[in-house]
Amino acid sequence: MATLVTEQGIVHYETYGRGRPVLLLHGWLGSWALWRKTIEVLGAEFRTYALDFWGFGMSGDQGDDFSVGNFVVLVKQFMDRLGIVRAPLIGHSMGGTVSLSAASLYPEKVVKVIVIGSPIVGSSLSPLLKLAGYRGWIGLAETAPFLFDIFMNTLKFSLRGASYLLAKDGRALGNMFASDLSKLTVGPFFESITTLRETDLRPRIGELKMPILGIYGKKDLIVDPKQSQVLKQYAPHSQIAWFEHSGHFPMMDESERFHTTVRDFLNNG
Repeated sequence: MATLVTEQGIVHYETYGRGRPVLLLHGWLGSWALWRKTIEVLGAEFRTYALDFWGFGMSGDQGDDFSVGNFVVLVKQFMDRLGIVRAPLIGHSMGGTVSLSAASLYPEKVVKVIVIGSPIVGSSLSPLLKLAGYRGWIGLAETAPFLFDIFMNTLKFSLRGASYLLAKDGRALGNMFASDLSKLTVGPFFESITTLRETDLRPRIGELKMPILGIYGKKDLIVDPKQSQVLKQYAPHSQIAWFEHSGHFPMMDESERFHTTVRDFLNNG
């Protein structure tokens, strides 16, 4: 376990391997733990860094800005603090949205981008996630924190069962959700999904020059897999890898193919 002090707080990250640096960014409700297998695979060729966004995983609840925009700032601060001049960004779901945003704002620092089940437009989120992104929830949860506790306990229980619909290894995903949810507080939970819901990258991604790969699962129930078409339409030079047998977590559903696809793109894309 490693930590890094940034201008806005302490960031937890895991690192493994040697070689060219690669940054791995998790999605909403997630943490670096999503990348356990990926770190192992890519670590044979690359120096991998898996970050916990502020308020998620072991980075803790600090500061007062848990927006997608501030997570973009976190990526730059992280790279600057560690002396990483340029690197590919690999992001799952919200992490992919952060990756594309970082590439747009700091193109000199981003070599390539891989997005996995990521929304290009926030309206592509599932109805439940869009409901969670309603701005009024933040004030209500802060006013009546006991309601948030009840809500989180209910969510943990619900995700245990729903995990079997979201990934082939539902038990592993459910355990990961339970662990990550136990660390979340009101700010990170609601503000991140609220700003993700309001995101629209279409006007910006057409300006990106670096190679882009979009990995989307046909069975994704969290983000509309047709976002692959939106990515291709607005960033015509991007490549799309379509995973017929995967949902929102292709790194779990089709692990071998997923990691081969990522490794090949990093080396040749």
